[in-house]
Parts: sequence; C-alpha cells; structure tokens
Amino acid sequence: MSDTTHGGAVALGSPPSADDGLSAAELAAKYGLAVSGARPGLREYVSQLRGRRHFILAFSRAKLTAQYSQAKLGQLWQVATPLLNAAVYFLIFGLILGTKKGFTQEVFIPFLVTGVFVFTFTQSSVMAGVRSISGNLGLVRALHFPRASLPISFSLQQLQQLLYSMIVLLAVTVGFGSYPRLSWLLVIPALVMQFFFNTGLALAMARMGAKTPDLAQLMPFVMRTWMYASGVMFSIPVMLADKPAWITDVLQYNPAAIYMDLVRFALIDGYGSENLPEHVWAVALAWSIVVGLVGFVYFWKAEERYGRG
Repeated sequence: MSDTTHGGAVALGSPPSADDGLSAAELAAKYGLAVSGARPGLREYVSQLRGRRHFILAFSRAKLTAQYSQAKLGQLWQVATPLLNAAVYFLIFGLILGTKKGFTQEVFIPFLVTGVFVFTFTQSSVMAGVRSISGNLGLVRALHFPRASLPISFSLQQLQQLLYSMIVLLAVTVGFGSYPRLSWLLVIPALVMQFFFNTGLALAMARMGAKTPDLAQLMPFVMRTWMYASGVMFSIPVMLADKPAWITDVLQYNPAAIYMDLVRFALIDGYGSENLPEHVWAVALAWSIVVGLVGFVYFWKAEERYGRG
C-alpha cells in the first residue's frame, strides 16, 4: 500500500500486522507472556516449595537461634519457659484448685508437663503463623519465592524447639516412674501428625493475618481459651463427669486435646487407653490431613496478594 503526500512524493504505509485484532489475553498466550507475580498452579507451587526446602530449613534454624540471642541464658529459655508455665499451673490448678483429681502425684505431674509442652507447640505455631507474612513484608516484597515457605518455616522452627523440650519432658517422665518402653515410639507419629495440623493452621492464619494484622492482638485470647478447653491442666472426662456427655466429647475430640492425649498415653505408665476417646488415632490423622490440606490450599489461593498494597 502507498499514500501520496502534498508534495507529490509517495510514502509507503506499514503493512498490516498479524497481531491486529488480537486481544491482550490472546497476545499474551501467543508470545508466552504471564502476569508478574501471578499465582502458579497448585502442582507447580508444591514443586517450587520443594525447590526451596533448603531455604525453609535454614530460615527456621536462623529464627530459632535468634529467638533468645539477647537473653543471657540463651537457648535454655526454650525449655525453661514451658517448665515455668507448668510449675505455675501445678501450683494454681494442681495444689490450690485440685484439678489432679483421678491421678496420683506420679502421674499428674508428667501429665501436666506433657500437656503444657505439647499445647505450646500448637500455640507457638499458630502465633508465629499469624505474623509470618505481615511481620516479614520486607522479605516478601524484595524476593520472589513461594510465600508458604514462611509459615512452614515457622512451624518447623516450633517443631525443633519442641524436640529440645522433649529431652526435659522425658527426664520428668522418668523421674516420676515412667521408664522407657516400646510405647514411647508412638510419640513420633503423634508429633508428625500434630506438625502437619499445626502447619495447616499456621498457613490459614498467615493469610488472615496478612489481610488483618490486628488479628495478632486477638489470638492470645483465643489460644488461652483453647488451652483451658483442651484439658492441659486436668482430665476432661474426670472433671466433666457430671456434665452432659456431648460436652465431654466435643472437648476430647478437639485436636489440641487429641495430640496431648496421644503423647501422654505413649509416655506415662499410669495414663492408659481408658483415658482416650474412641478411634483416637484415626481422628488425629483426619485432623492432620484435613487441616493441613485445607490450610495449604487456602493460603495458596491468595499467593499473588501477599505483600501488595
């Protein structure tokens, strides 16, 4: 094609482009373009997380080391804090309020310490998850990586901290007459299931905390209520023997109580299967799978929004 100018000269026009008439979406598909920061597919997202596994592990270790770096006792506070909590609960609930009803002293103290340590694992994972995105916006905005790495890393940090605490827990258990036996190995699957449950819950709370930072101020009250309802300081069926059976069932089947009871059953000689709800292992597995998967998918759905705005 050609056009004639006013001076009589002939100017050649641009030939029609093969892209004429294509929409923005069609152009992007044609040239393999993608939106910057767009959410990847679920399978690809899992693959990205697998590729960042070394970062997740290193980040969790660094956070664990830095947690008490300013304290003179350093990492000893990882064990001292839950032990001091257990001592306070024993004084108030065990001695003053008499919540050790149904247990001897040799059973109640390991029962209480186990409850405090195991519940603290969930509590700390949830609290860390709430702040995992909102508290690390500089990292989120500066680097491109799957954002689920942060809440997963914080949950892994709490697992490592629990493993240090388990040394003291085992010493307390032996000190009160419960010696090593094969049932102690049941602690491993119980804590693995609890870790997946905690991680799913931390992922869900991370998404909510990223949108509503004030949630971090509310969560201590929620966690305290959950602790009192989970039988950390008392046996649920013993203390609620005169209440309607459905109340006992609701409290016993809540996941925090389930995982505490499994660890107690594994470690404490005087804490037998009669203290556990029916199908307890199946329920524990169901909680870990459902909450773990739902929490992961729920977090992934908002992947492209973290750090924006």
